[in-house]
Amino acid sequence: MKPWITLGTAPASEAYPVVLQERDGVYVIRVNGRELMSSRRQGSEQAMAEVAFKGLRGPKPSVLVGGLGLGYTLRAALDRLPKNASVVVAEVSPSVVAWNRGPLAPLAGRPLEDARVAVEVVDIGRYLAARPRAFDAILVDVDNGPSDVCRKGNEPLYGRGGLAAFREALAPGGTLVIWAAAGERGFVEQMRRAGFEASEMKSPAHPGSRTHHTLFIGKRPA
Repeated sequence: MKPWITLGTAPASEAYPVVLQERDGVYVIRVNGRELMSSRRQGSEQAMAEVAFKGLRGPKPSVLVGGLGLGYTLRAALDRLPKNASVVVAEVSPSVVAWNRGPLAPLAGRPLEDARVAVEVVDIGRYLAARPRAFDAILVDVDNGPSDVCRKGNEPLYGRGGLAAFREALAPGGTLVIWAAAGERGFVEQMRRAGFEASEMKSPAHPGSRTHHTLFIGKRPA
């Protein structure tokens, strides 16, 4: 088997060690040595957008995407939104943004070049703080899930305070979708306690895959 080729490594000044690697046309981003995302598995990222935008209302939808990754979640959102929508991407790593403008750009059809997109190099938790009722949908794909984080700084996002911040940033009737690599016992109930109408669904990692990821769906009551 061919070795992984390292295409980029974030400088030590960044919030966490992140590495971009490629092998036989497959791209992966690793955090702290662990695979966080792979171009082989993108089906559940596309499902996020389908779920988040079901029943989307308003003349000019406003969407927040937490975590840029390989660009697939953003691409799925753009493919399902009208031309007058606005999409903010909150990505904590400048290197991930740079790679999506460089070697990763063709993977998802250069989504950062879409005029509807604005990129904020910031932790999504901090970005949410002063934006009440700003978004019709929020898609969160920043880590492996509530109990399996690669970056410790993401843990608060899945707790009581983080869920409350997501709820406040949604317009009434808005939808939050959180991606997780696996199921999380009790997390749906935790979302309900935070004021969401919550549920979960399984989505194949890619068409025909036996591996399934979990999407946690929260609706802010209208």
